[in-house]
Amino acid sequence: MDGKVVLVTGAARGIGEHTARLAAARGARLALVGLEAPLLAKLADDLPGRHYWAEADVTDQAALDAAVAGARAALGGIDAVVANAGLANIGTVAAGPVDALVRTIEVNLIGVVRTVAATLPAITERRGYFLLISSAAAFSALPGMAAYCASKAGVEQFGAALRLETRHLGVRVGTAHPSWIDTDLVRDIRADLPAFNRTLSRLPWPLGQTTSVQACAEALVDAVERRRRRVYVPRPVGLVQAMRTLVNGPLADRVIGRTARTTVPELEERARSLGRAFGAHSMGNR
Repeated sequence: MDGKVVLVTGAARGIGEHTARLAAARGARLALVGLEAPLLAKLADDLPGRHYWAEADVTDQAALDAAVAGARAALGGIDAVVANAGLANIGTVAAGPVDALVRTIEVNLIGVVRTVAATLPAITERRGYFLLISSAAAFSALPGMAAYCASKAGVEQFGAALRLETRHLGVRVGTAHPSWIDTDLVRDIRADLPAFNRTLSRLPWPLGQTTSVQACAEALVDAVERRRRRVYVPRPVGLVQAMRTLVNGPLADRVIGRTARTTVPELEERARSLGRAFGAHSMGNR
């Protein structure tokens, strides 16, 4: 990655931050895009070499376009994009509020679409690479994750179509499918929703496994280096994708549905009592 310019959205913390740190350690120059300007500025200062940062909401096309223009001016171009910004709302569709469901889809899916639109000319110019962060939730579902699962499934299919549209230009497109990563997002879910936490503990391997954020970053940076088509974190999540018909079939519905009878009402009651629609550390609360 020596000398390559990598733009990362959602770079202030979690997967984005760790991916940026590892990429910089391997010689990349980073364009750090996201919210929480003080954290972005500190990260840029911490990294070895010369980097660029810009505060931008991925649902704001004008802000994204300005951030990308600034990155190209400061660093000379963009070789790869890690479209990582994301969040997850708390509660079911019935427990609402609907604005939280919509915001989750806007950030996780529409934010990826806008990020790609803003960076596509730069990536095409350098025959570069997109890594779009989807999830294991793209091909599995749990109660309480309707908007999140829908958004991540959308990212997977958007990436598949984008790959076909840009291949003749020398652009490569990959999608990443992490399961549970030890980030603020997952820790907030575990702390806020005991019923959901119990559900996670009962999931079969590898869906119930939690992976360190550092291990996830290593898998993502490897994907950027090798321009991979798909990356699974942990790797056995690929087996779940291969068996998605079974995972989302009638038998799975019956198994999960048995516990959902008790966990969903508890989850909804807890979600309503929290007085917020996102985790304590989520930018969805802004």
